[in-house]
Amino acid sequence: MKTTLARNETVVHKWVLVDAKNQTLGRLAVQIANLLRGRYNVTYTPHVDTGDFVVVINADKVKVTGKKEENKQYMIYSGWRGNEKYRSVAHFRSKRPAFIIEHAVKGMLPRNKLAYAMIKKLKVYAGEEHPHEAQQPVLFQPTK
Repeated sequence: MKTTLARNETVVHKWVLVDAKNQTLGRLAVQIANLLRGRYNVTYTPHVDTGDFVVVINADKVKVTGKKEENKQYMIYSGWRGNEKYRSVAHFRSKRPAFIIEHAVKGMLPRNKLAYAMIKKLKVYAGEEHPHEAQQPVLFQPTK
């Protein structure tokens, strides 16, 4: 049996639509990261970007378990001394709901140059509407 490795020239990136409504943040982020890496594809190769484009809708309706809505803190640091700030999930849900999913998915991607290309294929939107209808994204059913 011969092992075939994917090459950049032969990879075809599909478009996948993920609905984040009533999905747990961490479990959803794992599945989105696997889609971006291409782990669901038959031709998955770790050193080649075989992943799909992922469009996430309803980012403001993702749920977190326990008391993470108020207790989980994101640190923002401007680079100036004494200027680090902490913001909760509730703050980001009201101001920038896409950040919650983007931050969780980015933390689950590998730490290398290939991850930059993968995270650029993630499109997150707060509501139902998205401008990628022309790409005809296929609805992805996350496992519970």
